[in-house]
Amino acid sequence: MSPASPQTSTAATEAKRLPLVLVADDNLDNRMLCVDYLKARGFRLAEACNGHEAVALAIQLDPDAILMDVHMPELDGLEAMRRIRAQAALTTTPIVALTALAMAQDRVDCMAAGATAYLSKPVSLRALVQLLMQLISGQSAV
Repeated sequence: MSPASPQTSTAATEAKRLPLVLVADDNLDNRMLCVDYLKARGFRLAEACNGHEAVALAIQLDPDAILMDVHMPELDGLEAMRRIRAQAALTTTPIVALTALAMAQDRVDCMAAGATAYLSKPVSLRALVQLLMQLISGQSAV
């Protein structure tokens, strides 16, 4: 096996520097919309279709940020966020809670479960990218 060329090595190093975002949503259309848009904006992506997968992937991958749908089967986003926050390595990972329900109590519940920020669907993808960049760079959510 020959050593990697300098270009390949540089490309691999650059790819590792791109922020990794875990997108957890049981709705394939919603998930793919986020994944495709974020990928086109230079993010690396991982996908989960339920809360159990989201927790397992968060632990395994240690993403730079997590987009968490609140209402998912098997394990909802609120409990998934609680379990993620229980992991020492993930206590400060930005989590953006996404929900189609825009009730005042939903925001309170999401923040109490460990969300860093809360957005109601439909989400402005441009605003989502701006929020992710703020959160990943260490700025507080608005």
